[in-house]
Amino acid sequence: MTGSTNHLIIHGHFYQPPRENPWIDAIELQESAKPFHDWNERITEESYRPNANSRILGQGNRIIDIVNNYQYISFNFGPTLLHWIRRNAPDVYSAIIEADKQSLIHFSGHGNAIAQAYNHMILPLANKRDKVTQILWGLEDFKYHFDREAESIWLPETAIDHETLETLIDMRIKYIILSPHQALRVRRLQGHSKWADVSLGTIDTNQAYRCFAMDENGRKSHDRYIDILFYHADLSRGVAFDHLLKNAGRFADSIQHVFDGSRQRDRLVTICTDGETFGHHEPFGDMALAYLLHKEAVSRDFKLTNFGEFLEKHPPHHEVELKPGPNGEGTSWSCFHGVGRWYRDCGCSTGAMGNWNQKWRWNLRKSLDYLRDRLALIFSNAGGHYFLDPWAARDDYIHVITNRSPESMERFWGRNCNRNLSAAEKTICLQLLEMQLHAMLMYTSCAWFFADISGIETVQIMKYAARAIDYAYGFSNEMLEENFLEILKDAHSNLAQMGTGRDIYRRYVSPARFSFHRMANLYAINSFFQKDSEPPESVIYQYEITSRDQQRISTPRGDLCIGSVEIFHRTTHEKRAYAFLSRKLNDICFDTFVRWLEHADFDYESAKRSVIAHMNDEDFVIQLPELWGG
Repeated sequence: MTGSTNHLIIHGHFYQPPRENPWIDAIELQESAKPFHDWNERITEESYRPNANSRILGQGNRIIDIVNNYQYISFNFGPTLLHWIRRNAPDVYSAIIEADKQSLIHFSGHGNAIAQAYNHMILPLANKRDKVTQILWGLEDFKYHFDREAESIWLPETAIDHETLETLIDMRIKYIILSPHQALRVRRLQGHSKWADVSLGTIDTNQAYRCFAMDENGRKSHDRYIDILFYHADLSRGVAFDHLLKNAGRFADSIQHVFDGSRQRDRLVTICTDGETFGHHEPFGDMALAYLLHKEAVSRDFKLTNFGEFLEKHPPHHEVELKPGPNGEGTSWSCFHGVGRWYRDCGCSTGAMGNWNQKWRWNLRKSLDYLRDRLALIFSNAGGHYFLDPWAARDDYIHVITNRSPESMERFWGRNCNRNLSAAEKTICLQLLEMQLHAMLMYTSCAWFFADISGIETVQIMKYAARAIDYAYGFSNEMLEENFLEILKDAHSNLAQMGTGRDIYRRYVSPARFSFHRMANLYAINSFFQKDSEPPESVIYQYEITSRDQQRISTPRGDLCIGSVEIFHRTTHEKRAYAFLSRKLNDICFDTFVRWLEHADFDYESAKRSVIAHMNDEDFVIQLPELWGG
């Protein structure tokens, strides 16, 4: 078509669920990710790093160029994932940030990167307060990394309902990206044209649409709206599931076919898929993408752009109404039943065997909803003693999560507290805020996505629930864990040996707990391997440990190490002091005795003298617990 432009946007949704053990803020060994330590590390090597340095091959399969794919595609990175990449793959992180800066130059001041709701919570199933925090945290986290305001935010699983839409508009989000199957009907913005039904996924994805909020009487609010772009379903599905990335030429042919079938003057093709498709799900998919962007797009006159630039030059001429979903619960891109996949046995799952069901989803969510509501009450009541507004403080806590420097902390206290707090009071506040952080992490969507409650994703969110419970016990005598597990016992695994959600929790979650006492035990064992020249301070996970006193003694019945330490938690700033006695039995076996120094019935110096005085007794080993004070 003479004078027309073929605009192409490829969007990569780069996301992995948070995987850290919440007691130590580190990912433990994941056997299923072999030969790598964990899945984040594996997918970084298979996708995130290759896309930052993707090879373009010429004749004879010789490398003729190496390019950064992120410079030429629209993308979002999950906030928890991007923080992991920043810490563990700084070269990849730098390439992502630089790509966004370059895209601002390429695309009329509009960056390729967009934000994402913080920890991939299914927003239609969240209460209003959590919706606000998830979106706000996603926007502020984006600003921290990319040093600019986000124009858009990726909705987890593109899930949306009326309240989520209203919240996005209130937060001045310019546009969002949805599946064509989420649109209900369209009409022209100007004039009095009739609505056209597009509920079967037939919406024209070549253009943008405007979606208006409704007032309390159900009438359109002309000054409150958000723009929406819908991706091309067949092409996106072809990339994700039909191996279009096996051959860049075939991929380009498929895009060309869509352009040729359009009657519009300027045409847009949008492809959305999980970013991990480019290299992880589809090996060498990053190379097919690079060849498409730099060779096929040029030869076929595809104009690469991003959503912000396209909207600036092609504002909507039509409005759209979205499907409400069953019972108004909302819709998503990966569940044919609205958002049923994340709370009921709707039939959508991944990895299920023929006779399996997902009835466990309901009781899992019910248990978490119970816990969320009880934790909210605890937070509001306890936080009210310290914060001007506890919930505003929670929203503002993202500035501490992204930057825990002393300066950042002081700014946070200054903005949110009703008076100058003592160090002990600040620790209480941090414990309350961490309780709320984990109360949101426990809703990470992957827990419901797969086939069984025993999956690693579901176990992970149970750990977040347990961590929140641990924080809550400092503020409430309520039997939170018992009540939580009472609901969870009705969530049955499809694997008989796994039992119920309660069984899984006790088998895999409870042993993962890490406490000050456990850290003191670990230090007691490590003391045998420390050199005298090593500094008295050490850092193990989130714990800073300072040795106050330490003495090694050799006896006929084994080597001893006696000492005392102060342990400081980097996140909550809590401090505790412990005394320890450890006995080395052999290279792998140890006895340890640890006492909290604040116990009124324990005198460290007296216990130490008693042990030394009796170390040559014949029954010394038997006496040890008594000599150490019980």
